Amino acid sequence: MHPFRIPKAGARRLPALGAAVFIAFGLFTPPSQAATAVPTAPAGAKTRGTAAPAPRSIPVPRSPDATRGSGRFRISSQDSPAESAPAAAPAKPDKTGKADRQSSAATGTACGDLSGVINATGAALVQQLTSLPQITCTYPLFELTGDNARKAFREPQMVTVANALRDASAGYAGNNSAAIGQLVMFLRAGYYVQENHTDAVGDYGTALEGSARGALDAFFASPHSKDVTDANGEVFNEAVTLIDSSHSAGRYAGVVKWMLGRYDGTWPAQMDLAMQHAEWVVQNGFKAKDDARGWRAALKADPSILDTWAGFITRNEAQLNRLDVVSNVGRYLGYALDVPELKDRVRPLLKDLINRYPNTGPTAPITMNLGWYTRQYDKGNCAAYAICDLGARVLPAVLPIQHTCTPGLKIRAQDMSPGQLSSTCTSLVGEDAYFHRIIGDKGPIPGDVNTDLEVVVFDDYSQYSLYAWAIYDIDVDNGGMYEEGNPAAAGNQARFIAHEADWLRPSFQIWNLNHEYTHYLDGRYDMAGDFEAGMTTPTVWWVEGIAENISYGYRGERNAEASAEAAKQTYKLSELFDTVYGQDADPAVTSNRVYRWGFLAVRYMLQAHRSDMETLLAKYRAGDWNGARTLLKQTIGTRYDAGFATWLTTTCATDSCGPLPDALSIPLCTAADPRQFDQNCRREGLAATAGNYSHHFVYLPAGVKQLTITSSGGTGNADLYYGGSDWATTTAYRAKSAHAGNGETLTIDNPPSGWVFFSLAAAQDFSGVSLSTQAR
Repeated sequence: MHPFRIPKAGARRLPALGAAVFIAFGLFTPPSQAATAVPTAPAGAKTRGTAAPAPRSIPVPRSPDATRGSGRFRISSQDSPAESAPAAAPAKPDKTGKADRQSSAATGTACGDLSGVINATGAALVQQLTSLPQITCTYPLFELTGDNARKAFREPQMVTVANALRDASAGYAGNNSAAIGQLVMFLRAGYYVQENHTDAVGDYGTALEGSARGALDAFFASPHSKDVTDANGEVFNEAVTLIDSSHSAGRYAGVVKWMLGRYDGTWPAQMDLAMQHAEWVVQNGFKAKDDARGWRAALKADPSILDTWAGFITRNEAQLNRLDVVSNVGRYLGYALDVPELKDRVRPLLKDLINRYPNTGPTAPITMNLGWYTRQYDKGNCAAYAICDLGARVLPAVLPIQHTCTPGLKIRAQDMSPGQLSSTCTSLVGEDAYFHRIIGDKGPIPGDVNTDLEVVVFDDYSQYSLYAWAIYDIDVDNGGMYEEGNPAAAGNQARFIAHEADWLRPSFQIWNLNHEYTHYLDGRYDMAGDFEAGMTTPTVWWVEGIAENISYGYRGERNAEASAEAAKQTYKLSELFDTVYGQDADPAVTSNRVYRWGFLAVRYMLQAHRSDMETLLAKYRAGDWNGARTLLKQTIGTRYDAGFATWLTTTCATDSCGPLPDALSIPLCTAADPRQFDQNCRREGLAATAGNYSHHFVYLPAGVKQLTITSSGGTGNADLYYGGSDWATTTAYRAKSAHAGNGETLTIDNPPSGWVFFSLAAAQDFSGVSLSTQAR
């Protein structure tokens, strides 16, 4: 998958459809990514890999489920945590800091009709709010739209309630006896609805800004606002969130400092919740463009907040247990590195914290997150934190399992059983043969030496995000990373860095496995040079489209999402030839075009215009990007648009888009002797140990002008030898094809009639190889 690139010098890296940039919110992973390790598909195939010192990378899309539930620990702001208001209606966060998605139906019966709040103005509005029996009665206000949103939350209404909160705060008793919480929640709901429905509510200006600050000033000035009790916490935690909603982080930095300085594990639940809400305040304060919330300015004015923040972590170190509030809030101390004036002040604090606690186990989220920030905001200065060897230190502990599928395919894993390792090997080996059946095999791109692939599997996304950046120097705001590297460099290590789709347990699946393996095969056999070379002209429709087709086809699954898109007729075929990553400002739109429509475009072209695809792939294999572009945009142009539209409606929208055709459609051989070939047939699953042979022969009648013998797929290294009327060996032959891997082709003009002989010679152990003959 490649929602965005993170190139290094001369590198090829493909993130597997994922996060901070394109997959920033983990929303856009095509279903083909969750590939079961053992699909229903032909066995016997070859695998090799990609990743390098200077890798090309394709980020993998992150699953929409990959951050679901309390078991996720975000690595950094890349994960874009929930805003201070709930995405649907309720705005009451639970103990994990996520919004409590209660609906208006859950509160309506006890709270009565809210039309009085919506339609009242002035003192009547305040009276309606303070008459609500509990804070939760305000939840339905977050759902208002249209005219109701305008009536409830236009600026004069908000100013009225803010002024009422200011006045009521003077006598705040440390509990919600005066319904101050309802006033706070009305303001929170107003900010939330206005942000999402500005066209209905209208703009907010300086009048509300002044009133909201006056209200918060008064509340936090109240002596009882600092009571560490559940009664106060019920209101205090919502007031802390209102700091974020009103974009006032800098003004109330003192409140955050007080919380950091006073917090300990004895705080009651509601006050503990307020500490979790402080996470939103500091994170969004740092992220605000041009420091619009004043948080960075506040830290520069009072850098002692940083010391208090570090003390908050060390003082509460006993609570560090992966998902604790100390880790969640503490990690944002690393953002201070992004403030140049604070770098010198914060560096020793981070060095101490990163090296104070273990980098694995319960304390890993704080140490590894803070380490990540040094990479993000102080890159190249790892020595200042004594972590230049951090990746090497954690590697053996985090990825202890090493397994060899074949000489060219290895797995390094955090936690995989022998059965899971075996099934993953089987899946990849089988996919190789399937790929070559669909694409055909002209052998590897000349000069491509990516003969080995390492598949790295973390236990889940949280473990991937915590450690992969340090071990492999990649970004982790995605669902994984395929690193091709420089395929022409000797010793280059191709690598797919992945994680288990733990949300699908008890089923074992590696996220994006088959899709990403197709990227490796496509790069080795179809696309010349490294990834950046292939992006010289728009090739995304093919790169992602073939990966989707192979992944679905190999696993025997219907791409229901693509079929649903087909019915919409959104794009013309000629438009899809122009697809690029980041095409649309909306990542979901781009993802849909890249993956689902890429699938449709490639499937149609392979079915209906195979000869054009052979011509196109010949140009891709030669690195003739401009020639390929001319073929697509001028020779083909719009000629197939009408046929594509008809195909979408008749073949794809109502069915499964038809079969993915074999490149040659060569039948299996029928002779009982496994060595014997017919004039046009194939045998699969051939194998031999190093130094040995898989010998074969075919009978040719008189008049045959050309014999083509092709091997493909499988694992190891098999070379192809032709002996004419004699057995073929490495020392006695008439023609040979001997490259790295198993993609070999021999074309014999005017062969003799009668029995002719050919062999696969094992330069290394090989297995799962397909061999075919074509006589013309």
